[in-house]
Amino acid sequence: MIYLDYAATQPMRASALRAYSEVATLAGNPASVHRAGQRLRERLEEGRTLVAAALGASPLELLANGGGTEGDNHVLLGVAQQHHHRGHLITSAIEHSAVLTPARWLAGQGMDVTVLSPDPHGRIAPEAVEAALRSDTVLVSIHHANNEIGAVQDVAALAEVAHRGGALFHTDAVQSPGVLPVDLHAWNVDFASFSAHKWGGPLGVGFLYLRRGLELPPLPLGGGQERGLRAGTQNAPGVYAAGVGLQEAAGRQPQTHAHLRALNDLFTRLALADDAVRANHTAQGSPKVASFTVAGADGEALLMNLDLAGVAASAGSACSAGTMQPSHVLTALGLSDAQARASLRFSFGEATTAQDVEQAAAAFLRAAALSR
Repeated sequence: MIYLDYAATQPMRASALRAYSEVATLAGNPASVHRAGQRLRERLEEGRTLVAAALGASPLELLANGGGTEGDNHVLLGVAQQHHHRGHLITSAIEHSAVLTPARWLAGQGMDVTVLSPDPHGRIAPEAVEAALRSDTVLVSIHHANNEIGAVQDVAALAEVAHRGGALFHTDAVQSPGVLPVDLHAWNVDFASFSAHKWGGPLGVGFLYLRRGLELPPLPLGGGQERGLRAGTQNAPGVYAAGVGLQEAAGRQPQTHAHLRALNDLFTRLALADDAVRANHTAQGSPKVASFTVAGADGEALLMNLDLAGVAASAGSACSAGTMQPSHVLTALGLSDAQARASLRFSFGEATTAQDVEQAAAAFLRAAALSR
């Protein structure tokens, strides 16, 4: 199997797996005051410190949680709760469902929600945010790197516009660490969401950045863990492994970016040899992701034929896989439902080779011919 679905998840790094195993065998609860518990607490905080250093943040600004979906929900629902579900929220039509679903729910609760459309390359212009701002805008939520087409937003410029208008700014940056430079303090965002399994850490571990001085209502309710903002026994092995994995991923980021760019360019050149194939991504986006539409293809057959050929790709976001619904990201770019269903996403990782890409591209073209 040639695995080209790294945007969905990346296998755990050997360093992260070793770190996880080391801590998972220790007895204790990091919230306990005895020596065993405090030994777990030390590993928990060491992992948080490693993550903070890689993201350009302070450890005190990072809330350990279950992943990007939880972080996105915590910000949108928390800010809305602070304003009694009143006020105005701005987001975009190409956000992850972890942002769009709570945004729709908040609209049903009486909050005004503006959904911005991207340009043809999937970018949200600061001028579009500025034009949408109102005196009662409380939050702007725009992702950093898109998980389906790889479009990268200028979050520093977007955050500056939001702040000038008196609003807070949140970014879902799940797809960025290890691939793109991340510096939260330089970006000057208020909130940012991350998932460890995207950089080779464990599944079910994530982090929410809250700029120093900001607070959110707790989610979920219960104990006083994570400064009272996230109840539940803390996952010390997972947080430690996430930190070790991110330290390695961030250290290799420039080389990884160059490697992925070469693979992306090669796959794109080979795939576009078929006149029926169009690219939905651009060379200016994240090199991790390449998206293609095959004219006249049956999307389900396309994916099945590719899988039978031994290539693991995706029809879009892993969170919506199997629904047979057209990608909301692609339809927001102007593709029809039929075109969106006839689209595939390929995503590359550090372990992907040029030979993998050449074989996968050939399999893709064969699958495209069989599916038309």
